[in-house]
Amino acid sequence: MLVTPDSVLVIVPAWNEERNVGTTVREIRAADQRFHVAVVDDGSTDDTGRVASEAGAIVLSLPFNLGVGGAMRTGFTYALREGYQRAIQVDADGQHNPADIDKVLAGLARADISIGARFSEVGDYEVRGPRKWAMKFLASVLSRVARTRLTDVTSGFRAAGPRAIRQYVRYYPAEYLGDTLDSLVAACHAGLSVTQVPVAMRPRRHGNPSQGPVGSAVYLLRSVFALGLALMRTNRVTAPEELQEVTA
Repeated sequence: MLVTPDSVLVIVPAWNEERNVGTTVREIRAADQRFHVAVVDDGSTDDTGRVASEAGAIVLSLPFNLGVGGAMRTGFTYALREGYQRAIQVDADGQHNPADIDKVLAGLARADISIGARFSEVGDYEVRGPRKWAMKFLASVLSRVARTRLTDVTSGFRAAGPRAIRQYVRYYPAEYLGDTLDSLVAACHAGLSVTQVPVAMRPRRHGNPSQGPVGSAVYLLRSVFALGLALMRTNRVTAPEELQEVTA
C-alpha cells in the first residue's frame, strides 16, 4: 500500500471481535481513501484476523493477548516503519464513528495528540456513579499535567502526529489504563501538546460492556491507582526528537 504525506494509518486493536471488525473496517475505508486500516489482532481465538483481512485491512497478528496497550504499540511501530505522519485509534466494536475521524485528525493542526472527547458539546454519552466521579477526577488531574482543559482522558479515540508516534513507539504501556492515562502523562512529560475535539459515541454493535455497579466501583479505585503510578514515573521524559530511529 502506497504511503503518501496525506495517508493516515487507522489502527484498530481487536480481540475476539469477528462480529464487529469487518463492518468497522469497511466503514473506515469508505470514509476516505487516505485512510489505511491496520487491524492488530491481539491474540484472538476467533476469526477476527480473517474477517478483517477479507474486509480490506492490513492485519498485524500477535501470538497472544497483550491488551490494548500492547496492540497499539504494535500499530504505532508499524506506522513509524512505514512512514506515516498521522495515526489514529478506532475501536473495533463500532463505538467510534469513522465519520468523525477527520474531526479528531483536525486537532493535530494545533497539537501533537488529539482526543475525541465524549463529554463535550455533542452526543448523549453518559456515565453515572463511581465511574463518573473517577472520570471527572482523572480529567481534572490530567488537565493540569497537559496545561489545557480536558474532559475525557480515558477516550481511546485519539490521533497522533509524528512526534507522538515516535513517543508511543518508545513508551506505550500495556497495564490497566496505561494506554490512555499513563501514555498521556508520559507524552506530556516529554513535551508533547494535547487537545480535544467533541465527538459522539455510538452503541456497541455486538457483545456487552463489562461495567456494572461493582465494576464501576472497581474502576474508580483502579483508575486512581493507575494515575498515581503514572504521575510517579519521572524517568520517561526524553523528547521525541532524541529517540533512536526504529529499524525493521
